Parts: sequence; C-alpha cells; structure tokens
Amino acid sequence: MQDMARAEGTRRLADLKDDGRPLLGHPRGLFYLAFTEAWERFSYFGMIALLALYMVDALLLPGHAAHVAGLSSLRAGLEQHTGALSPQAFASWIFGLYTGFVYFTPLLGGAVADRWLGHRNAVIIGALSMAAGHLAMAFDATFLFALLLLIIGSGLLKGNIASQVGALYPADAESARTRGFTLFAVGINVGAVLGPLLCGFLAQHYGWHYGFGVAALFMLLGLATYLRGLRYLPARVERSNSAPHPLTPADWRTIAALLGTITITIFSSIGYYQSFNVNPIWIEQHVDLRVGGFDIPVPWFQSFDSVCCIAGVPPLIWLWRRGALRGQEPDDIARIGVGAWLTAGSNLVLVAGILIGGNGRIGLIWPLLYSAGLGISWLYYWPVLLALVSQAAPARVNATMLGVVYLSLFVAGLVYGPLGALYESLGPAAFWGLHAAIAAVGGLLVALFGRRLARALEPVRG
Repeated sequence: MQDMARAEGTRRLADLKDDGRPLLGHPRGLFYLAFTEAWERFSYFGMIALLALYMVDALLLPGHAAHVAGLSSLRAGLEQHTGALSPQAFASWIFGLYTGFVYFTPLLGGAVADRWLGHRNAVIIGALSMAAGHLAMAFDATFLFALLLLIIGSGLLKGNIASQVGALYPADAESARTRGFTLFAVGINVGAVLGPLLCGFLAQHYGWHYGFGVAALFMLLGLATYLRGLRYLPARVERSNSAPHPLTPADWRTIAALLGTITITIFSSIGYYQSFNVNPIWIEQHVDLRVGGFDIPVPWFQSFDSVCCIAGVPPLIWLWRRGALRGQEPDDIARIGVGAWLTAGSNLVLVAGILIGGNGRIGLIWPLLYSAGLGISWLYYWPVLLALVSQAAPARVNATMLGVVYLSLFVAGLVYGPLGALYESLGPAAFWGLHAAIAAVGGLLVALFGRRLARALEPVRG
C-alpha cells in the first residue's frame, strides 16, 4: 500500500507542472521560489551581517546618533526599564527587536494572504517594501524607518513563499516535500553566503552605506526572479474545501502538537541567532583576523555558516534516504532534537576557545568551528520544521501556521536581544556557556516529549 501511495504521489507531482516534467524530481516552481529566496536572503543576510557592527562602531557613536530620527526617544523608552545602556547593549536591544519583529509580521502576512491578497500579490508587495527598506538603510536619518519597511515587507514575503513551496507537493508526498524544503534551504544559504561576503567587503573598503545599498539591488533581483516564475506557482495554497468550515477536534489536536514542536525550537533559535548579534562584536574584539597581509572582514564569518549548510545538504539527504531504505529514518521531531544538541555543542566550542586562548586573541579555527556546527544544526531543525508544518497543518490555516513558525523567531528575538545586552557584564565564556545551556533545553524537551508529539501527528503524516 505504501508503494502504491508513493507511485500515486509521484504521478500527481508530475501533473502539477505546466509541461508535465519535474526538474530533478521536483516541481519547477520550487526552483523559482528557491532563487527568489536566495536573492532575498542575500539582501537580508548582507544587511544583518553589518547591522550590529554598524550600530556599535558608527551609528550609536556621538556625531551619528543625534541624526537618526526617533533614536533618542527609543533609547529613553528602553532605559526607563533597563537603566543606562552602553552602545553595545543598546545595539543588542535594537537588533533583537528588529529581527524579532521581522519574524512576527509573517503571522499577519500569512493571514492577509489567506483571506485577501493571495500569496502571489503578498510576495510582490513585500519584496517592494523590503527593497525600499534596504535603500533607506543607506542614510543615517532614515535608519529606524528603514527597519520598519523591512519588517512590513518581511511579513508579506516570508511565510507566503514557504507556504507556496509546500503547496507544490501532493498531500501524501511527505518525503519529497521534506527534500524540497531542504533544497529550498539551499537557496536561502546561497544568498546567505554571498550577501555577507559582498556587503561586508563593500562596507569595509568603501563605507557602510555601500554595503546596505547593494542589498536593495539584490532584493529587486529577487522580485524579478519571482515574477519570471509566476506561471509555475500556486496563486493560493490549495484547500480541501473552498467553503468555510470549522476546524475539527482532530485539526485542533494537530495544531496543538505543532505548537508544542514549534515552541521547542525557540531554544535552538536563541542559541543560533546570537551568532548574528553578539558574535560579530566578540570576533572583532577577541579573534586574530590577520591572514598574511589581509584583514578578514568580520561579516564574512556569517557566510561560513551558510557554506556549511550548503555542503551539508547532499550528505544529509543521502543519510536520510539510507535510513528510510533500512526503516531507520528518524522522524522530523527527532531531527529537530539533533539540531538542538548541535546548537548547544557549537556554543560550547566558543567557550573552549576562550578558555584555551586565555586573555589574548584566539585563532580563526574557533569561530569557524562554531559557524560550521551552527550551519549543520540549522539544517536539522529549520527546514525540517517548515516541511512538518506545511504538510501537517490543516489546509484552512496552513499559511497562518507557517506564520506561527516564524513567530517562534519573534519570541527568540525578544530573548536574545536582551540577553545580548548582558554580554559585557557576564564576560565571553559565561555568555556563550549560557547559550549552550539554553539550546540544550530544546534537546531535553525532545527527549522527554518527542515520541508523544510524533504520535499525535502520525494520523496526519500517514
């Protein structure tokens, strides 16, 4: 029966294509979405690799901060609750709030697309807003306005692209869908490799605003890619019944299990995303960046994380397929648990490097090992989570549930921003040790509740 189901799923997969010919065994629309995401991620990660350093080394210094519209009011509002903030602590709060809200608005964007705009229109409007936001980043005065435009654009774009990836596959093509999301993750990481490399180089050699300006150009390239592939993409996520109907008790049990799984990944995200916030500051202060006569731009370390993601995809797909043939393939919940442990171990690598290096600058091997571990951990938990929710969430709330996935990163941002403000008081070793412990909580929760969650989703995943 399983072989028949797989054969039927393969036939239906082929039928989804305009020309009836999948590309590399996947719908052609997957590759347009992956390249769109690649250019969007280029702009996002190029900007985000500069953001913390830009604030600490330039924007928040005297002579710059006074020119930023609304910045003094934001600082005053935060300091009413936190006390006086150093430039690094204030930058960490801004970083956490920005990246958090970037991942909050997809919940609203998914609901708007489901009910009114449709997924195509939402992505197009979101891309235009993000391009305008990246352009506004090139000027000190519009810094906070730029972040607002990026937050709005992200809300309309992120979840709606991911929901279209899931909608390309038949409901019973679980394995193909998971591999599709993993390939989609390659697009994310291609952009995440190139963005910090180019933006970091331009910022170091020509100035911060050149790095931000090129991010706007690549966001427009992403929009052009998406428009080119429209005929291969679903205008809306298919629903099993076009007429409104209430969610069943089984639907609510599925939603509860998915919410539990999403909550667990918050611990991994806290441990992972601090690599974009405090890690660049730590590298600048404590790592020997001189190689020959060349100073490595700090943003380049963000690219190495993504290089490891890309390099890790083929062996991971091979490993998972091999396990499936033997009947030993781990389920998605178990993979998410592995991701949590890898995130914890990666943070411990920094603790080891700090303790071994003493008070001097440490070698490049430590941040590189840290980034490599985080890259593999991300593959184990993030694309797997997207695939799980896309397939298992009830069709009536599918895009909204994918928005909830991104909402987990909003919660994580509200935590790692304030935690980053403790970096100077805790010291580097204790700070990274704390993040290792936080990520390990996610692994422990999977060990305790993973089988129960997997059983709750079995009727849906077939």
